[in-house]
Amino acid sequence: MRERIEKALDEIRPALQADGGDVELVEVKDGIVKVRLKGACGGCPMSSMTLSMGVEKAIKRVVPEIKKVEAVQ
Repeated sequence: MRERIEKALDEIRPALQADGGDVELVEVKDGIVKVRLKGACGGCPMSSMTLSMGVEKAIKRVVPEIKKVEAVQ
């Protein structure tokens, strides 16, 4: 499952990096994925939108059994 999640993150990573940010997979446990938004994405006021509409959507498309994606510091 972790490899599939990394593959999904690799698909959206170029868009995040184009804006000076990135995303790192921290943990996968009980259907909950924890990620860390890095660079410009970490402090951006739109980071919650990026998380839900970008990262979570991409992960659930590849790994539909995921229940939730959370950002951690």
